[in-house]
Amino acid sequence: MRFAYTLLLYAMLPYVALRLAWRARRQPGYLEHVAERFGCYAQAVKEPLIWVHAVSVGETRAAEPLIRALRGKYPRHRILLTHMTPTGREAGEQIFGEEVIRCYLPYDLPGAVARFLGHFRPRAGIVMETEIWPNLIHACRARGIPLYLVNARLSEKSFARYRRIPRLARESLGALAAIAAQTDEDARRLAALGAQGVRVTGSIKFDITPPAAQLELGRAWRQGFGEARPVLLAASTRDGEEALLLDELPRLAVPGLLTVIVPRHPQRFEEVAQEIRRRGLRLQRRSENAPVAADTGVVLGDSMGEMFAYYAACDVAFVGGSLVPVGGQNLIEACAVGRPVLIGPSTYNFAEAVEGAVTAGAAIQVRDAAALAREAGRLLLDREAARRMAAAALAFCAAHRGATARMLELLKF
Repeated sequence: MRFAYTLLLYAMLPYVALRLAWRARRQPGYLEHVAERFGCYAQAVKEPLIWVHAVSVGETRAAEPLIRALRGKYPRHRILLTHMTPTGREAGEQIFGEEVIRCYLPYDLPGAVARFLGHFRPRAGIVMETEIWPNLIHACRARGIPLYLVNARLSEKSFARYRRIPRLARESLGALAAIAAQTDEDARRLAALGAQGVRVTGSIKFDITPPAAQLELGRAWRQGFGEARPVLLAASTRDGEEALLLDELPRLAVPGLLTVIVPRHPQRFEEVAQEIRRRGLRLQRRSENAPVAADTGVVLGDSMGEMFAYYAACDVAFVGGSLVPVGGQNLIEACAVGRPVLIGPSTYNFAEAVEGAVTAGAAIQVRDAAALAREAGRLLLDREAARRMAAAALAFCAAHRGATARMLELLKF
């Protein structure tokens, strides 16, 4: 099965090259460091390495408490942080600066994987969430490099996809040194695919502490917004959600309302700006770094790595990716800042976290954009209800911390 999988990868190489070029039209970063995607690296490293793979922005942010804990426990090792997307790489640079070594993980081709492992020679590898690369896993095992899958999550949709290749999934998962799953459901699905000895450690995302600098930045923004103005944040929105939200804004009878929209992907900033202008709304951009005028209706959050600041500057937060069928984005960051959370019906990426937040009274799940607008309007006007949800959000996060320590117990190298 792995041989057939590898042949398919080689057959897809022309498509991969075209896809890089296509994505570079909106994100030029996809044409940078291309050699790394095939296992060719320039930087020389003398220190022993612990390698952590975080495919994109969300995984990179989630990896922060684990990387900081690893640096404390293994001070003589450097951290190698790999990504698959330019935005993930940028997030790694913003969070860690020169504290870690950064590069792209190569495509799962035997030669590229061999060059990667031969060049960096990591003492161990840690893969965040659900990145299962059969050739990479096989090569690590052949070289005696323990490879761990941590903070693992497997939605029902992904589970169904892996079930179509049961032998390859079983061989790959069985070759991992250990697996730390976020929830009992994730562990059950992984075990059904053939994973052995899966431990449930919880989500490391609960261990993220909002940076003091970003909280201070958020407070400064809030003063610039006008402290008396009610502020609704639409965070990490995906394609189509902005239009749904903007269509409902006229129905929010909230005097002085300011809406802040932060698209998930930076290549969509201009597209969203045009969507706002088409509705005749006064727009300002975060990148303008200017005080918000009293007649501005929408602020476009066209910046990366400042999500905690956006949460700190708002009264109510809608977490995107949930009004359209893409499974939702992480609501834990909003809860960690102590903000009432609204989330749409599509939440399979964070199903247990959403269920827990709703049960705790920290979040409200709505069925559509109209219901979102109604609940947002109610919370923006009823400050006491919003305050109760904010307190519940902080308590919800506090009750679920500790995954990082449990993962460190699992890692042995």
